[in-house]
Amino acid sequence: MPTREGSHERGIRDCGDREREDRECGGGELSTPRLRRDTAEKAGLDPAELHHLVSEVRALTTGERPWTAGAVVVAGRGPVIAVAEAAGWAVRYGSYDPVTDRGVELPPEAWVPMTLDTPFDLASLTKLFTAAAAVQQIERGTLGIDARVGAYLPEFRAAAASGITVRQLLTHTSGLRPELPLYDCPDRAARLAMLRAEHPVTAPGTYVYSDLNPLLLQHVLERVTGRPLDALIRDGITRPLGMTSTRFGPCPGAAATEDQRRPWAKADRGMLRGEVHDENAWALGGVAGHAGLFSTAGDLAVFCRTLLAGGSYGPARILGTDFVELLLTPPGLGFAVDQPWFMGELAGGGAVGHTGFTGTSLVLDPVTDTFLVLLANTVHPRRRPPDSGPRAAAASRLARAVRGA
Repeated sequence: MPTREGSHERGIRDCGDREREDRECGGGELSTPRLRRDTAEKAGLDPAELHHLVSEVRALTTGERPWTAGAVVVAGRGPVIAVAEAAGWAVRYGSYDPVTDRGVELPPEAWVPMTLDTPFDLASLTKLFTAAAAVQQIERGTLGIDARVGAYLPEFRAAAASGITVRQLLTHTSGLRPELPLYDCPDRAARLAMLRAEHPVTAPGTYVYSDLNPLLLQHVLERVTGRPLDALIRDGITRPLGMTSTRFGPCPGAAATEDQRRPWAKADRGMLRGEVHDENAWALGGVAGHAGLFSTAGDLAVFCRTLLAGGSYGPARILGTDFVELLLTPPGLGFAVDQPWFMGELAGGGAVGHTGFTGTSLVLDPVTDTFLVLLANTVHPRRRPPDSGPRAAAASRLARAVRGA
């Protein structure tokens, strides 16, 4: 499928002009290079491996049962984006038929092509932004990384009695179970009461990946700042970085996700597009510490580049270098570190990243200064058993592109 060039890619090409403007305004020494689109050779990457990467991502959207309806991949090294490709369809199905186990396709004229500008429901990639917002407060001294959650949220009596700390929330070592059925509660008060009453199921200090950790962290951040999470992420991260396509929903132009119905889902909501897929985030109004953000691959490339550059992008600074190191150093705060199951051959030297249930992922490798954003709507028209093989394969192609350059 041919590349569909969108406004974000045009913006990437214009970055050289903005960098010149930064220098002319006296900010040259304080500014870090912005992303620009250029060749694989200029990025210090093997073009043959990147050609394979693009071909393999395109193939993920084809066939009788494709891995995903559509996908966008952006990859690069340093300030250079060497791959920016869209394939497949942002919207293809109107519903799912459980009898035939097939998606019910819309009329072809109603299919919506995937473009570089298509926003995606990020699902658990939201956790990375919640973690970054928390580290910003740690840097400012308003939040203690080893402080007990009960010091900020005494009404969360179960967490307070268990001595859960902020660090444990950020590293998924609080011992809290993976999730709670907040979507079955009748109102917000009942959801909050359920969360407040939740005790760890294993001893704090034990790794258990849990959506409840960023949910509690959201309440901590909102308590210490007096501001809602969406405002903290907007004003502290996305706005200064110029990530204008990153926001909590609703997001009407987003890639479609699932025909969400029981028994395979936890709620009966029909085909979703632009409304958060995660049932708990939906029950909480769409803004949650673990899910709810929508974004584009181009915006996420900016986020990756910012972290690789030590917390700055152009003239903007969202974190100091030492605090970026705190965020990314093993075991990682919010970020997963060296996970071959989705990082492929990039894993092993301190690569960090995350995946999202809807089909999203990103990986950044500080050692090679590379990044990979692969966004897909794999749950369109309905969720399947997770398969991160294509994510790992794409990351391995990027690793080989570094080695072969």
